[in-house]
Amino acid sequence: MGKKHWYALLLIVSITGGIASCEKLMTKPPADDSVLDGPVEGLTPEQLTQFLKGDVAFNDEVFTSATGLGPLFVATSCGTCHARDGKGHPFTTLTRFGQTDSTGNKFLHAGGPQLQDRAIYTYQPEQIPAGATFSKFTPPANTGLGFLDNVTDASLMALADPEDVNGDGVSGRPNWIKIPDYLSERTNSIVNNGKYIGRFGKKAAAYDLFHQTVNAYNQDMGIASSYEAHDTYNGQEIDPEVSNQTVIDVVAYLKTLKAPIQRTSSDPAVVSGQKIFTSIGCGKCHTPELHTGYSSISALSDKTFFPYSDLLLHDMGPKLDDGYTEGSAHTNEWRTPPLWGLGLSRNSQGSNYFLMHDGRARSIEDAILLHGGEGQQSNNKFQQLSAPDKATLIKFLESL
Repeated sequence: MGKKHWYALLLIVSITGGIASCEKLMTKPPADDSVLDGPVEGLTPEQLTQFLKGDVAFNDEVFTSATGLGPLFVATSCGTCHARDGKGHPFTTLTRFGQTDSTGNKFLHAGGPQLQDRAIYTYQPEQIPAGATFSKFTPPANTGLGFLDNVTDASLMALADPEDVNGDGVSGRPNWIKIPDYLSERTNSIVNNGKYIGRFGKKAAAYDLFHQTVNAYNQDMGIASSYEAHDTYNGQEIDPEVSNQTVIDVVAYLKTLKAPIQRTSSDPAVVSGQKIFTSIGCGKCHTPELHTGYSSISALSDKTFFPYSDLLLHDMGPKLDDGYTEGSAHTNEWRTPPLWGLGLSRNSQGSNYFLMHDGRARSIEDAILLHGGEGQQSNNKFQQLSAPDKATLIKFLESL
């Protein structure tokens, strides 16, 4: 039983006066720093109630053809791809297809950008159309997303250096995207020729968690909402198959999942590993510390947190160039993935690591060695480290 489910049951039992009986029946919940799920501290009772509703919709609701699944789909529930709110693995890795430039996906009429490789009875799954390029995307962990969502556009722009003015070899930039009409601008949004800064997804092509959630219902499960009411099979508009309230509850759940908690942070080897991380330049892209702006959820408002990401696009070199893009991203550009929770990744990945955008790296060291482009300098410095220093760096990364 997950910690948040344990917490919910304990809350219910305590309200009904059965706390003593519950203590006899329930085992102790796992330590906060050993799991990725669970609510952020400081939620109001109303916010916690909505968190639990969203948790049920995300993790427990399994769609069937009778409840709107498909006819084409990838998964039957949100939790299928995000076990225990952690990273996905090769069996849940998604395929995106489209084109090599930033003029817009030319294959939306053919089911793009998501390949629905499963279908209900009597239907045939999609195939990648002739002429399309494609890439594999391993589902990311869900935790701490509300903090990332509440970083201001101005903060991200302050981290960007598209022309590498400071000459450090790193030139992160935002992915400027068009947003659908159903989205509301975030407070103090920065707009560039009618486009907005994306921050979620492998190429930062989703504007916010609402955008990400609506797309996932429609593209991953073939579930229409009033926000995306088209059938992914034939493109026709259909009646919503999930309520607006359920979508809102799931967004609230994703927003209020706690951030991963670093483990053994005072271990001398972990402290030394963090210094090595900084000394070889990893923190230039994997920015250790960010700060949120105002949020109507006080638990997320004006908070300092440690995701180890700048949420910007970076050139990662030819090895990671899949010939596929989204928004204004180039084919060799990828959003810096947050490193928090890295050491817990194997819990949802079958006790193995499947890292980088498509899961090709089977260890943290493999992932570092795949860094090219703007990451090549750090890669080179890593290779020059002694074996003990490499192990110390890995120990720090596994503590996150």
